[in-house]
Amino acid sequence: MRLLLNPTMLRMGVLLLLGIAAFVLGAYLIRRMRKSLAAEADLSAQPALTPDGLPIHSYQVVIQQLKQQKHELTAQQQAERRKAKASDTLSATVLANLSCGVLFLNANGLVRQANSAARKLLGFASPVGMRVADLFRTARLQASDGRTSTEELEHMLAPALKGESVVRGLVLHYVTPEGVRRVLELTVSPVLAEDASLMGTTFVLNDQTEIERIRHDQQMRQEISAEMALGLRTSLTTIAGYAQQLAHSRDSELARQLASDIAQEAAQLDRTIGSFLAGAKAAATGS
Repeated sequence: MRLLLNPTMLRMGVLLLLGIAAFVLGAYLIRRMRKSLAAEADLSAQPALTPDGLPIHSYQVVIQQLKQQKHELTAQQQAERRKAKASDTLSATVLANLSCGVLFLNANGLVRQANSAARKLLGFASPVGMRVADLFRTARLQASDGRTSTEELEHMLAPALKGESVVRGLVLHYVTPEGVRRVLELTVSPVLAEDASLMGTTFVLNDQTEIERIRHDQQMRQEISAEMALGLRTSLTTIAGYAQQLAHSRDSELARQLASDIAQEAAQLDRTIGSFLAGAKAAATGS
């Protein structure tokens, strides 16, 4: 009892209790720390996550796939551009070597492309950007009977320009800016997309100037031949009449006059035939 009441013993007892309590508390804290360290080690062993909750490795795989797809798409686009360029080059080469003129007008009615033959026929160094009214302002339509019509060309071309139908067989009497006269045969065709929308219009021009000249010369020769035939018939009728009078005439003076008239008609007939043969020979040489 005295020992328990001894102040020294009491202090030692209190210190002992405090030490035991500190030991227990330290052991508890060390255990908690071990558990925390073990949990952190488990978390570090798992794959890192992105803000979206995906592992970084999976995210990198997706990025790599996207890059590969982008590369393949770029290569495909380049191949398509090369094909389009090759197609444009081929089309330009074919158009450049065509003898007929070819124009392409966009949906707004403006010339976007013209080959060299079209530029030469129309007399424009570059018709790009021009409209139909500007291109053919000096042109007149030719009707089926050969006479020219003053009907507006745009009205005739309206169905093709709207994408409704093809216009064929239009014959134009055209005058270039330099004053050269030409006869052009025009065909107009709309160009439609897969959805039937109008992409533009093609104009095909064929030079019929020489053919029209030959046709006109033939017509003139036919008219001349008809006139000459009528003249020959008249001269032969006159000569026949003079000959009949000469056969029944007993007057020597009248006979001489009739013989002179027959000689004059024969000379006129010879000149007419000679002129016709010379014109026919010149026409054959010129053609």
